[in-house]
Amino acid sequence: MENTQTEQTNRPAVYRETIPSMLRRCKGWDYKRRGIYMLTLVVRSRQPLLGTLAGKVEDAYIELSDLGQAVNTEVERIPTHFPQIRVLGKQVMPDHLHMLLFVQEPIKVHLSTIINGFKIGTNRAYWNAFSERTRTEHQQETEEKEKAEKQLHEMSCARSFRERDKLPGFWEDGYHDRILFHEGQLNALIRYIHDNPRRLAIRRAKPELFRIHQQTQIGNIACTTLGNMFLAEYPLRAVLQYSRSLTAEDIEAKREECLAETANGTIYITAAISEGEKRIARALREAGYPLIILLESGFPKPNSPHYAYFKPQGVYFEACAAGKLLLVEPAQALLDHPNIAAQVTAKAGELPHDCKRYRFLALNAIAALIAG
Repeated sequence: MENTQTEQTNRPAVYRETIPSMLRRCKGWDYKRRGIYMLTLVVRSRQPLLGTLAGKVEDAYIELSDLGQAVNTEVERIPTHFPQIRVLGKQVMPDHLHMLLFVQEPIKVHLSTIINGFKIGTNRAYWNAFSERTRTEHQQETEEKEKAEKQLHEMSCARSFRERDKLPGFWEDGYHDRILFHEGQLNALIRYIHDNPRRLAIRRAKPELFRIHQQTQIGNIACTTLGNMFLAEYPLRAVLQYSRSLTAEDIEAKREECLAETANGTIYITAAISEGEKRIARALREAGYPLIILLESGFPKPNSPHYAYFKPQGVYFEACAAGKLLLVEPAQALLDHPNIAAQVTAKAGELPHDCKRYRFLALNAIAALIAG
């Protein structure tokens, strides 16, 4: 399996921030070994230093700045320094970089050492391009720091390292990595990388469909949402909820039934938990029908650095862009509400509220409330 959130499941993965994704690594994985790695580096404070979006939505591309050109060139030079590495794909975006590297045979250093060297090489281009402004700002900042230090105390010893000797770089610390383990992932990720400009153009053209809305009310349900809110107001709504014990034949029969109902104007609401629910939700989505998906914990917190840049992944992005998707995360207090807890208990007996089965059954109960 992948070391980070996977896009292979039918519903968006739960968002977790315990370890910042830019510093998270696959536990137990030897980053010197052979493998294919998708790496993402982000410009500090998300400044659009590397280029600008150009073209129409369907043929969108990034017009690279001088710094963006330097970054692009430095990616291509990685095999010059490390012949074991092959660049399978890359995409420079205004405020971040994706690159797909194939380590064809074991390397002597950790992959992070190579990425740090790459950052140093691109930082040189940054310093050269913005040297006068960068050095002036840095010198002023250093002088202010030293003045403050002198006011607080007498310097008792000489400092062996001065901040003025180190100019700031333009990358955020760390990087995000994904390791490819399964057949079929490579082509999907190459398409994903090269499709970045189009997705950015879609988000800019339809910002309302990709904005997280806090403290939304759907009926009496307090929740956080992303997507087409009009789906929640549609008069014909039903819950897509089926037991895990359904056979393949049962699932196929339910799939046909749901497709027929949706063709007649019904919008289904589901947490997409059981295999049957996932398969039927996939069939509805592939047929171009709208869906409301319930999440237990699907969005980053408002104070998270990822909040402003969050977007659904893969097929959910396309459904969202088409106005055919609404993601709903009920307020956590609602999951523990006595009425919801009573429904779960009636169905499965007493369960700890923090166990997965309780949370999933609680989501199904909330789906029924939303469906009315």
